[in-house]
Amino acid sequence: MARVDFFGLGRLRRSLIGSPLPTSAQAEERLNNAEALAVLSSDALSSVAYATQEIVLVLGMAGAAGLGFTLPITGLIIALMLIVAISYRQTIKAYPQGGGSYRVSHENLGDVPGLVAGASLAIDYMLTVAVSTAAGISALTSYFPALEPFRVPLCLLGLGLLMVANLRGVRSSAQLLSAPTYVFMAAVLTVVVMGLAKVLHGDLAPMAASQQDLIMAAEHRELSAVSIVLLMRAFSSGCAALTGIEAISDSVMAFKPTEWKNARRVLTVMVVLLATMFGGMSVLAQKLGTVYVENGPTLLYQLGQQVLGNGFLLLVLQISTLLILLLAANTAYADFPRLANFLAQDGYLPRQLTSLGDRLVFSNGILALSGFAGLLLIVFGGSVTRLIPLYAVGVFLSFTLSQAGMVVHWWRDRAAGWIGKALVNAFGSLVTLMVTGVLLFSKFTHGAWLVVVAIPILVMLFLAIKRHYVQVAKRLRLATDKRLSLPPAPEHGGAPVVVLVGQLHRGSFEAVRYAHSIARELVAVHVDLGLGKAEAFQEQWRRQLPGIPLVILESPYRSLIDPVLDFVGSFEVEHKKDRDTFCTVVLPVFVTRHRWENILHNQSTIALRSALRAQGTRVVTTVGFYL
Repeated sequence: MARVDFFGLGRLRRSLIGSPLPTSAQAEERLNNAEALAVLSSDALSSVAYATQEIVLVLGMAGAAGLGFTLPITGLIIALMLIVAISYRQTIKAYPQGGGSYRVSHENLGDVPGLVAGASLAIDYMLTVAVSTAAGISALTSYFPALEPFRVPLCLLGLGLLMVANLRGVRSSAQLLSAPTYVFMAAVLTVVVMGLAKVLHGDLAPMAASQQDLIMAAEHRELSAVSIVLLMRAFSSGCAALTGIEAISDSVMAFKPTEWKNARRVLTVMVVLLATMFGGMSVLAQKLGTVYVENGPTLLYQLGQQVLGNGFLLLVLQISTLLILLLAANTAYADFPRLANFLAQDGYLPRQLTSLGDRLVFSNGILALSGFAGLLLIVFGGSVTRLIPLYAVGVFLSFTLSQAGMVVHWWRDRAAGWIGKALVNAFGSLVTLMVTGVLLFSKFTHGAWLVVVAIPILVMLFLAIKRHYVQVAKRLRLATDKRLSLPPAPEHGGAPVVVLVGQLHRGSFEAVRYAHSIARELVAVHVDLGLGKAEAFQEQWRRQLPGIPLVILESPYRSLIDPVLDFVGSFEVEHKKDRDTFCTVVLPVFVTRHRWENILHNQSTIALRSALRAQGTRVVTTVGFYL
């Protein structure tokens, strides 16, 4: 049956994100190791473009004396990187279905610690998208300074392209990501190796300390002294290099079999590459005495210009940096929707976030992430330096909770070698807890207080949503072992009626009762979205409402609307010969106590009602159930 396509929106949607994929194609959407390195490591690897830069920016406040601490701070961060990576290798094996901080903390430490980890990660994923996009545009404006006034619109344009790429699906984004990621790695390693070789041969002279002081004095007016607080601030800014390490443990099921083994291999390769590039950049910056000032040419651009000159290779470096920084947000796009799905499955977020879209991705999660990241870019003017203070606090808090949860996991499991594994995770938890304290102390007045305020607010929101769903479940519960009684059908007249039922509870039963009271012919329709629950539902229906015919509609593309429209269209054609008879479609809806609760219910019903009316169904009735 032909569909109504208002203003060609359906065709535009198909051209942007592609045709729907059947649920059976889910296995084909798995990633091989090379693709996974591009998709899940781009956030961590791309931090090379700004982690050393932010260390240099802070240390530059103390002039040449401060810049001398670049390498010790980089060394500490690399050591921390290795500790976290070893801890997460254990987590991946222990949680082969996906062991992100939320799952591990929730199962082993309890509801509230799990929600704190979930809220911390959610905030960090939003910041990952905002920082990566802003840093990518900084790479562009460094090469084309005339574009600087258009920073925010360019950030939003990049964000929109990312959103569309991820709505197209996992494999599509992997194919898009692979080339820029590998070109970026090759370009950075080329700069590092060539730069160090030229320094050793005396082809590149370092900047004099007096010149460094002049540049930094012009920026900071008066140079400050090297202090513990300054070093802590530089360390905390450089810790942005660790964001994204957790992504692989959260997305184990995105790998091809054997999933956990491949995930551990990719994690190891990622950390080795990250440590090499990050360390190499810091060594080269120290050797050349390169300085960075806010909103000036990026540190990577300056190093590339010194080593490669102003030719084609520098352009390749900047374009690949732009692309990987824009696409680094893909790590958050891969993990935020999965995190939102886990939280929604447990009742802490709206249930719509558990639904797979046309391209076998959690489309609602992708849209939500894009909206929040866009808001951050607008509020903070697309500035990396203004966004960085908010960054990393949440991720290190989630690291701490995850590793503490793993200690409890090993203690409960007590399999062979559990003590050694528990000690590894305990050490990781202790170290990341100390780093969290450093981050909070050094960044609190520079913007980290926003994260400290936002996490409890999010946790309270999660708990409020959970309470609502628990109350609704109690209100809707029906005894599953009793046959349900229905009002008598009309003796004369009546209409052919289709009633849509997703689950059998008090709300849907009220709609069935109403439909039975007006029906000359009644058919109940249930759409099987491929969740494996259709058979159990059919059995319950036979047991409790055996007198009402039930039709199960298969939906290989997980669409609720299309199968219902086809069925209703055929049903209306069957009864078209009687001009005085109007086919009626009955839809159950919830009537909530508070307006905000509407976000948690009825979204499918609203969309289905609109689609039925657009198709030409003349009578669509909703039966409200008061919550």
